[in-house]
Amino acid sequence: MDAPAIGFAPDEIDTSAPTRSARLKWVVVVDEALPPGRALNAAVCTAAATGRAVAGLLGPDAVDAEGSAHPGLPWAGCTVLRAPAETLRTIRAKAAASPELHTVDMPEDAQLTRVYDEYLSVMSGKAADRIAYGAVGIVGPRNRVDRIVGRLPLY
Repeated sequence: MDAPAIGFAPDEIDTSAPTRSARLKWVVVVDEALPPGRALNAAVCTAAATGRAVAGLLGPDAVDAEGSAHPGLPWAGCTVLRAPAETLRTIRAKAAASPELHTVDMPEDAQLTRVYDEYLSVMSGKAADRIAYGAVGIVGPRNRVDRIVGRLPLY
């Protein structure tokens, strides 16, 4: 059975309000030991999957003075945090166990393979407790997200 979709209803989207007033909070927590390129890749990949899955997360396109459109960005914001690998694993487990949260993870194996089918094959043979994560993205009610990520530092 699929979990209910997480997202913003059209009447909740208020692009004129501060990001802290949004009902849902979005964080991406990155393994602090990753080198910069891999850390950035892990964060971007989790963001791409999140943007596709969470309704109402992206605001309308911006149009500049010459009429060129710039694709909509997350109107409610996104905070990028850092944590040690073991903390990241704990965060992912807590978030994934909570049906009110949308959780996206970037397993390390995704960065170690160059063919997506190879990644799928590696993951199908790996026990959950053996998966290392480069990043974990969470969207959900602010208080619930804050309880899981605590006071992690910004990346």
